[in-house]
Amino acid sequence: MNTQNIRQTVVELCVELSHRGHFSGTGGNIALRIDAAHIAVTPSATDYLTMTATDVCVLRLADLQQVEGERTPSVESGLHARVLRARPDVQASIHTHQPVASACALLGQALTVPAGPMQRSLGRRIPVVGYAPSGSGWLSSRLARALRPDTNAYLMLNHGVLCCAATTWAALQAVEDLEALSKTLLLHAISARAEREPLAQPALQRIVDALAA
Repeated sequence: MNTQNIRQTVVELCVELSHRGHFSGTGGNIALRIDAAHIAVTPSATDYLTMTATDVCVLRLADLQQVEGERTPSVESGLHARVLRARPDVQASIHTHQPVASACALLGQALTVPAGPMQRSLGRRIPVVGYAPSGSGWLSSRLARALRPDTNAYLMLNHGVLCCAATTWAALQAVEDLEALSKTLLLHAISARAEREPLAQPALQRIVDALAA
């Protein structure tokens, strides 16, 4: 089994996500499908800007037994495995704490996706997965119950988001689309509140300005 190319793709994708502001330091994680039985997963507590391909962990999809890699795999390996087992069409699973979409995850409201390219990327509706501790089987079980074949993005309450897709770069596009959609919907909600609460307008305007920057 030659895993070098996939492990290098994990490194490159992490760098790209970091440069775009979706990963920060060691926050966020990725799993890529290698074949029907194996996945490549980011290591735990590793700076993604200094990570190398040999740091990336190779696990058996069925039981998460590590077969390659010099570091401990991400605590969210089980989360990604649930996606890749349930969705054989998915090649890449990305979990981020990206700023604006994570803010929407705090609100606990599902997002409606407008028709067009974003809907093809994300699905018609982005559901909210109930809160559970990071890295727990409880969280991965909750996500598993929410998974749908036509939905590629999920808000995890008080935690962050997960996006998946049939190709690595389509998954990256889903992350980008989710952030853009979240910004649009959050700006709309803040503007509507400012109209209802004139005394709060100065504070709300500062938030709007920050989001629009």
